[in-house]
Amino acid sequence: MIGLSLSMSIGFVIAFIWSIKTGQQEDLTTPAMRILMDEKKTKNRNL
Repeated sequence: MIGLSLSMSIGFVIAFIWSIKTGQQEDLTTPAMRILMDEKKTKNRNL
């Protein structure tokens, strides 16, 4: 169990370092705000 938990934690650290190096963590505010901003007004469709 200890070996499994250590390998999983090392995997998470490697994934985190990879995401930092590739720029995944640079802009955390904009994706959360996109849902609040309407880009286009859509027509109401009668179903």
